[in-house]
Amino acid sequence: MNNDTRLNKYFSEIGYCSRRAADKLIEEGRVYVNGQIAIMGQKIKVDDSIKVDGKSLDIKKNKDIYIAFNKPKGIVCTTDTKVEKDNIIDFINYPIRIFPIGRLDKASEGLILLTNDGDIVNKILRARNNHEKEYVVTVNRPITKEFISKMGEGVPILDTITRKCFVKQTHKKQFKIILTQGLNRQIRRMCEYLNFRVVKLQRIRIMNIKLDTESGIYRDLNQREIKSLKKLTEDSKKHN
Repeated sequence: MNNDTRLNKYFSEIGYCSRRAADKLIEEGRVYVNGQIAIMGQKIKVDDSIKVDGKSLDIKKNKDIYIAFNKPKGIVCTTDTKVEKDNIIDFINYPIRIFPIGRLDKASEGLILLTNDGDIVNKILRARNNHEKEYVVTVNRPITKEFISKMGEGVPILDTITRKCFVKQTHKKQFKIILTQGLNRQIRRMCEYLNFRVVKLQRIRIMNIKLDTESGIYRDLNQREIKSLKKLTEDSKKHN
């Protein structure tokens, strides 16, 4: 931190919260600098003592956070908390600023990864979508063998043909599908092309990371799962 940094900017820089959220904490009288209640617009120095709700601000700037979240239907995968009230950031309310890796559309649910490591977010999204994502999909009418075959062989959407993929019927109106690409609303568009409508769409796996929490709940990734993310980052470097 440089000398004379604005307090709200410092909160944002260390990943504690956004400047807007920091201003709210200051307004509510919950922030103290050197034992004195903080004021709006206050600047701080590198050796100042900062406390929030009586606790010292001891956030390790280099600590990487990786979590797996079971996104409920109706939550939007955006970091723009001003525009979208039902956003993923406010819903999780994580104490450190985090970002979703990729997205699930508002009507979909299931596994999404979030992190404070902006570098890995960019690299994973540039990794040419070569990692597996598995979904369970329920449609509005009974599935046919022809439907399963065409979904697996590739469907023309968005001026391209979707990649061949694994598709398996699991119930009368339900199937599993494993994608290695992430076109906009891909599964919904594929189904629509074949005159089926998606009723429920849930992502249950990303690479070797499986959905294993209740809806609306998140957990930290374990070391094995984090290693797989790091491996994907290495692949991204090779491809770019």
